[in-house]
Amino acid sequence: MTTHVTRPTLERRILDHLNTAVMLFDAQLRLKYLNPAAEVLFEVSARHLLGQPAACLLPCPDASVEERLNEALASCHPFTEREINILIGDGRTKTVNCTVLPLHHFDAEKEVLVELYQVDRQLRITREEQLLSQHQATQALLRGLAHEIKNPLGGLRGAAQLLERELPDAALREYTRIIIDEADRLQALMNRMIGPHRLPRRTPVNIHDVLEHVRTLILAEFPRGPKVHRDYDPSIPDFIADQDRLIQALLNLARNAATAAGQHGCLQLKTRVLRQFTIGSRRHKLVLQIQVRDNGPGIPEEIRDRIFYPMVSGRPDGTGLGLSIAQELINQHGGLIECESQPGDTIFHVYLPLEPSHD
Repeated sequence: MTTHVTRPTLERRILDHLNTAVMLFDAQLRLKYLNPAAEVLFEVSARHLLGQPAACLLPCPDASVEERLNEALASCHPFTEREINILIGDGRTKTVNCTVLPLHHFDAEKEVLVELYQVDRQLRITREEQLLSQHQATQALLRGLAHEIKNPLGGLRGAAQLLERELPDAALREYTRIIIDEADRLQALMNRMIGPHRLPRRTPVNIHDVLEHVRTLILAEFPRGPKVHRDYDPSIPDFIADQDRLIQALLNLARNAATAAGQHGCLQLKTRVLRQFTIGSRRHKLVLQIQVRDNGPGIPEEIRDRIFYPMVSGRPDGTGLGLSIAQELINQHGGLIECESQPGDTIFHVYLPLEPSHD
């Protein structure tokens, strides 16, 4: 006797094996089915979501969820919203493309099928590639600019030294000394902007030794606060890196965070391991993630996209070099720094490959 698979069972099996999240809502817009991919997306089991209204699960950028879904049911026209954020149980958001498809089965109750395709990873890869490209272009521009500035600076300094020797009046030498000192200051500024000249000295490094050194320096520099909290993953192995450059990069981030948090604020240093993680366009088996987090006022929105550029700062007394230098030092290790900020919560994510580099 031949056994035939009924159509509903076949449809259910197909939906259960899809990689994209699929949700089915009834005519009252309450969830009646979701596939395993949707459970993974929302990071919660089906029994906690079934029966919930669509408004609790799906955002809608231009109107209420119920209004848009009821319009789709009435018109029988599907629609798609791109790059919208859905809220996960712990307060995090994920970015998805959302397609809504009204279903009409003759005399059966109307239903709405919603497909959610997560695009966080694609958006992040694109953003990282743009960030890396911008940083490389900026560094190339700075190196050329530094070369053009340093040559005449050397001539000015030399001429001032010769003039200083010829001046009979000691009082006049004060002016040549100003020229020499300012030339030296500009030379030092150029060197800081283009980063260290020597090749990295790579040795086995324990990231928690680096962070504890940074923490000690921050506590010494900011004795009245903020409080510094640690959340380390002790399983992270040693990796090959230039320890001094990592200390400098993370110290720049931590110093900015401590300044933003203030005496009564909090600064957190956190480490985790990410598996099969992409930095830019390159996928790595293991990646170290370091978070430097503060509860300060946040980075002004008008400069968030430019904070890694030289001479861009959110503080009136800032030089605008700390983040640019930190990004360059992390880039030298095949890594990347990203930032997300809102009032009361700013996080700098540092990503470093843990596997040996073959470049």
